[in-house]
Amino acid sequence: MSRSWPLPNKPWIMHQIWNDLLFAHWPIPIESLRPLIPAHIPIDTFDGTAWIGVVPFHMSGIAPRGLPPLPYFSAFPEINVRTYVTIQGKPGVYFFSLDAHNRFAVEAARFAFHLPYFYAHIQVQHRPDNTIFYHSLRKDNRARQGEFTGEYSPSSAIRLANHGTLEYWLTERYCLYCIDRRGNVYRGDIDHDSWPLQSAEASFNVNTLPYSLGIRLPDTSPLLHFAKKLKVKIWALEKLRLT
Repeated sequence: MSRSWPLPNKPWIMHQIWNDLLFAHWPIPIESLRPLIPAHIPIDTFDGTAWIGVVPFHMSGIAPRGLPPLPYFSAFPEINVRTYVTIQGKPGVYFFSLDAHNRFAVEAARFAFHLPYFYAHIQVQHRPDNTIFYHSLRKDNRARQGEFTGEYSPSSAIRLANHGTLEYWLTERYCLYCIDRRGNVYRGDIDHDSWPLQSAEASFNVNTLPYSLGIRLPDTSPLLHFAKKLKVKIWALEKLRLT
């Protein structure tokens, strides 16, 4: 286990499984992100550089604690655009957008978790050679249209990230941060085993999701990681007091 702080002293409220996940990361100057994130939220950097992630995957087994997964509500594809922040010594994920192919999940997550979810048409195909084809087109008038079309596959054996490395810094984060309409900041704890990472290969035909959010990616190849499956537990949000 790679957690750097104890589990919350209250029960988790939801579990889910993340499947066939690709981490595609680009380095980006912190100055490019600062106007897009409230000033009282410190942007995390690795060796002085911030990072942007585009993360397509498929969720399954989604259910509240004590209840079984329900058809339609418990499985759907999602793709998010994210960066990383650390508040009160706890490194976490900050989402610019989360596009999902499930209208109920989009509205529920926006209400319960203050997350910028948007509805999208998403198509996922698993090919015989272990390549995953992924296409997402945003269909939500609360954000500019964004699209992602690409293929990806694992290209190495499974490994666990080593402490102090960039891949550990990018992936081993056990909370998310979000903001409500009044500007209040919340932390949502999550828990899971260490990421079963593999190196990955990918090609992107279209990737306008970052641009739709005002983020310009560098003209460099992304750092790629793949994870086949990860079981996750999620806690209710905690409102933070920031000084």
